[in-house]
Amino acid sequence: MTTTEAEVRLARISDQPLDPAEVEEAVCGPHYGAVVVFTGKVRDHDGGQAVSALEYSAHPQAERFLRTVCAELAAAHGLPVAAVHRVGSLGIGDRAIVVAVAAAHRGAAFAACSELVDRIKHEVPIWKRQLFADGLSEWVNACG
Repeated sequence: MTTTEAEVRLARISDQPLDPAEVEEAVCGPHYGAVVVFTGKVRDHDGGQAVSALEYSAHPQAERFLRTVCAELAAAHGLPVAAVHRVGSLGIGDRAIVVAVAAAHRGAAFAACSELVDRIKHEVPIWKRQLFADGLSEWVNACG
């Protein structure tokens, strides 16, 4: 595996709708028989409450944190990775995050993709405010 294969191909925070095809294409290559793409969407419920929308906000350096997490994972697994996280107001069904990892075989791609999503959720300073159908709202993981 060359250094250019184990790299961050895309790491971005965006206020625009996310395109899974763009994220997938970023990691594709002739050495990879498996590309795993994870798309996280806004769902209409959480903890038994009806959710009407989400608002994501990010620290000014969130993209730097995202790139660092992606780079560490790419180096640890020797695989190309890509990730884009949305900020702003999102409706039900909108894409909040798209992550892709490519590998020679599916097991490695699935494992690395899952780890990358978990690390982004825990290490990148992006905060989620859930807006409930009853008019109330709450911040999720805002103190982590």
